[in-house]
Amino acid sequence: MATLSRLSGKNFLVIGRAGMDLYADPPGTRVEDATRFTAALGGSSANIAVGLVKQGCQAALLTCVSDDAVGRFCRAELTRYGVDHAHVRAVAGEARNSLAVVETRLENCQSVIYRNNAADFAMTNADVDHVDYSAFSALITTGTVLAAEPSRSATFRAFDLARAANLPLIFDVDYRPYSWPSAQEAAEAYSKAAALCDIIIGNDVEFGFMAGDPAQGLAKARSLITQGAQIVIYKMGEKGAITITPDGEFATGIYPTAALKPTGAGDSFLASFIASLATGHPLRDAILRGSAAAAMVVARIGCAPAMPNTTDLDDFLATHPGPTLGPTTG
Repeated sequence: MATLSRLSGKNFLVIGRAGMDLYADPPGTRVEDATRFTAALGGSSANIAVGLVKQGCQAALLTCVSDDAVGRFCRAELTRYGVDHAHVRAVAGEARNSLAVVETRLENCQSVIYRNNAADFAMTNADVDHVDYSAFSALITTGTVLAAEPSRSATFRAFDLARAANLPLIFDVDYRPYSWPSAQEAAEAYSKAAALCDIIIGNDVEFGFMAGDPAQGLAKARSLITQGAQIVIYKMGEKGAITITPDGEFATGIYPTAALKPTGAGDSFLASFIASLATGHPLRDAILRGSAAAAMVVARIGCAPAMPNTTDLDDFLATHPGPTLGPTTG
């Protein structure tokens, strides 16, 4: 078991995709009615890396991008945000970068994801073997990287190498059904990954899916503590979250907000939660800071551009009502 005190080094290796998001412009426009779009960096892992940097940490991304203009856009955006992309490899041939065409509107929001022959799935054991894991404070990954080979095997290889370097492993379930050949294969891969990790974050639907029964999601989350996890966060949307540790459980609420869109909340929660732990905030406070960051991002345009910095987050917490009461933990 890795010690979570290592997080205080504030230097994180994030595995997973970087992509281009195209937002129908102006906000509120449906994609089918749009005549112009605004481009932004996207992809869950890239968003998390950006969020960490904005919160005063260092972050390096480990992934593959396409060897074309879209891949170059992603690398340029990573540079602009201050994310290290020394471990981002360009893939030639027919591989294409992740692309999302998204609306900035809350009701019936359309997010059309293009993931055919995705470049990030081309990450290999050679890519992860080139990393000096001892230089980092933790390894963070999202479940998307497990959806295809060789990325899946490479990620588990990275887990082994990170564990050998005594890095905490942090896993955001991030289940995207469209990436997987079957729900059963996804549940098996996610359960295997979660059993290896120190911090696991997911929502009630994702844990229920991992359990094979929507009613058993919380039981699944609790079982991961018995398998060696140190923190499991069971998110329940507007109801808040239940945080489970070997010492017990506690519930936290959310910060109500005037949302513009439903996307980006999970990435912002994870980034601000981990950055807060790294800065020395107590666990409950770190959860609430993650929840506040999630509320901020859904009220802003974009995902990576919407990630708050520390000053933004502190100002929000000082002036915004909340949090609401959390769910019961019985």
